Amino acid sequence: MTAAENLTLGKALNTALRRAMERDPKVLIMGEDVGKLGGVFRITDGLQKDFGDDRVIDTPLAESGIIGTAVGLAIRGYRPVCEIQFDGFVYPAYDQIVSQVAKLHYRSQGKVSLPIVIRIPFGGGIGAVEHHSESPEAYFAHTAGLKVVSCANPDDAYWMMQQSIESDDPIIFLEPKRRYWEKGPVNVDSASLPLHASRVARPGTDVTVLAYGPMVRTALDAATAAEEDGRSLEVIDLRTLSPLDMRPVYDSVRRTGRVVVVHEAPGNLGLGAEVAARITEECFYSLEAPVLRVTGFDTPYPAARLEEEYLPDLDRVLDAVDRTFGF
Repeated sequence: MTAAENLTLGKALNTALRRAMERDPKVLIMGEDVGKLGGVFRITDGLQKDFGDDRVIDTPLAESGIIGTAVGLAIRGYRPVCEIQFDGFVYPAYDQIVSQVAKLHYRSQGKVSLPIVIRIPFGGGIGAVEHHSESPEAYFAHTAGLKVVSCANPDDAYWMMQQSIESDDPIIFLEPKRRYWEKGPVNVDSASLPLHASRVARPGTDVTVLAYGPMVRTALDAATAAEEDGRSLEVIDLRTLSPLDMRPVYDSVRRTGRVVVVHEAPGNLGLGAEVAARITEECFYSLEAPVLRVTGFDTPYPAARLEEEYLPDLDRVLDAVDRTFGF
């Protein structure tokens, strides 16, 4: 691999897992069909063959059991990487995650660390059936003791996965499943940012557009389209949802005075509400308009034939941009 290999996001994750396992024999991968099959999205393809079935473990269909086992392994010094096959399958493990994974370090007064990474393919856009297109990030970002991150491009996928595995804190790692096949350059020599940092994905002067995971590409496409109308959108990829890195956001808002927050999850009590509240608290006198949100609707995720109507798209983002200039 060269220093600037062009990889799909899925292949970047696979390569990152391989590098982590090569460096540290305590790194284990566990989940449903992660071994022989290589995962339903083939993110773990080839790893069981190369590292053995004692390090890449096909588990029963029991998410609570997967996470509970990972807790025991982490206490014994291992670094388990758990795959939740689809976002909507995480709920049976929710009790283990919020009651054990998130709290044992605090409960033990720092004596116990749980370096567990919980990988969750999330979001819609692949025409899947019920329970396969959820956006559960707010549940976990609200939970003290968990860190929550989401990659949006292959380079971040490669580095953020390795950084997460090296962390001594439990991390929910959200993978934008409909972006698995999108290609981009990966610098394998050094990471451009630490794990918990936002980044300016595209500089601009008129409106700050905030997104993460699958919506970063949508926001960038909207910025390209807005340029034709003479408007300059600054796109910021939040990357880390808990803790939020708001410094680049505040710097941008103080220059642009207008903000649009975009995410797939429903708007009610979503990440956009928290981001909007913080911006209002810190940048009130810089704002030329209210912070606007473009989100999924406050309904269960619809049948596949309706998902394009549900998901925020370029037109909805541009409409919100237009509305910010109406104040």
